Amino acid sequence: MALLGRTANGLFWMFRYIERAENTARLLDAGQRISLTNLSAEPDEWQSVLVSAGVEAAYNAKYDTHDPETVIDFMLCDRDNPSSVRASLETARTNGRMVRTALTREVWEAVNESWLVIQRRLSGRISPRELPAVIDLVKRQGALIRGAFQTTMLRNEIFDFCNLGAFIERADNTARILDVKYWLLLPEHSQVGSALDDFQWRSILRSVSAHRSYAWEYDGEYRAVNIIDFLMLNRRMPRSLAYCYTFIEESLKYLDRNYETRQPCFETAASLNERLSGSSVRQIIDGGLHEFLESFIRDNNRLAQEIGQNYRFYPGA
Repeated sequence: MALLGRTANGLFWMFRYIERAENTARLLDAGQRISLTNLSAEPDEWQSVLVSAGVEAAYNAKYDTHDPETVIDFMLCDRDNPSSVRASLETARTNGRMVRTALTREVWEAVNESWLVIQRRLSGRISPRELPAVIDLVKRQGALIRGAFQTTMLRNEIFDFCNLGAFIERADNTARILDVKYWLLLPEHSQVGSALDDFQWRSILRSVSAHRSYAWEYDGEYRAVNIIDFLMLNRRMPRSLAYCYTFIEESLKYLDRNYETRQPCFETAASLNERLSGSSVRQIIDGGLHEFLESFIRDNNRLAQEIGQNYRFYPGA
């Protein structure tokens, strides 16, 4: 039996916002790590966090400077920022409550508990000194939700809509981190592929929890070309673009079987997955890393819209 569009919408957006809350925390982690080294005076590392999250315009409409405490508060707590950790988890919980009967008790309780814990912790301003502990808390609560989800949910269309939301959001975030962080950290007049300081590259890897796994894969040698390959094309790395699209295409394939009809969004996802499979890291760099990622982000957003249209989502989250 097919899900109602309202239910599919709630599941999809619940997991997009759960993923977004953690991704926002990871961006702040990367920004703080860079700022503590004083390796780069230009451009402002805290501004790069806002650019990467896609909320610079909203921030500039409210504030004139990029001082750390204000950026941290905007990204963690500010209700005027729908992508803040606090707002994202609140939206996720609202969607979860709407589709509660489609979730196991364990998943709902994990979502509700995470919201309560984060709301209490973010009830006041967080100083830069407190930020690492808050980031760890957000990541732990996200892991709690994913653990409950992976171990208790039936592998049916409910599971697939949740997966689609999570992996589309994750792919978007990884592409934005790689694009914006890479370009903002490049020394002036450098070309794509030039070596950056080790710590700067490590900050990119840490922002997607890939520092140790990268070291296993490349023996700890921090080279731009290897990091691009790892975060874009390595299908064993859980936050890479290729890994995300493996599961996006798989989930849409299961939905096609369940609904007994192939939706146009499947072809869009398959095309994006094929683009990743058919590209080498050298081809991507030679053709323009920024251009490739910009196109990917645009097409990834188009896929999300197509999924909503094909499965009759209600407008909005």
